[in-house]
This record gives sequence, C-alpha cells and structure tokens, in this order.
Amino acid sequence: MSSRRSRISEEEINELISKLQSLVPESRRRGSNRASATKLLKETCNYIKSLQQEVDDLSDRLSDLMAGMDNNSAQADIIRSLLSS
Repeated sequence: MSSRRSRISEEEINELISKLQSLVPESRRRGSNRASATKLLKETCNYIKSLQQEVDDLSDRLSDLMAGMDNNSAQADIIRSLLSS
C-alpha cells in the first residue's frame, strides 16, 4: 500500500461544498450567500441528526400503530406492503 495520499483540488472541494449546500435546507434558505465550509459542515451534521430523530419518531409511531391493530386486518396488510416496497 502506498503511503502517498490522493489529493483533492480546491476546485473539487468547492464543487462538493456547493453540492452539499444545495442539499441542506438551512443553507438553501440563505440563498446565494456562501457559508464557510465549517458552518456548512455543522449545519449538515445538525440536519442529519434531525433526520435521524424524525426516522426514530416515525418508527415509534408506526410501532404504536401496528401494536394497536389486528395483524390480520386489511390495514396491517397495507402497512406491511408499504414497508416492503
């Protein structure tokens, strides 16, 4: 294995930052104002944490819903089919 690291150009970094900025809602709200890379990475981490929390909350809600219904019901079949898609 070579000890030489592959380098990424400043242009590539700027392109990646721009792509990331377009994906993070907080950054999109700022519009064309360019955030520092550090601020953008912090916003991205916060956004990912909020998405993880939303997934956890929805999973809990779904578990509660499934626990309260008959597993052989049409509703349960619909939910299972949606989850397997």
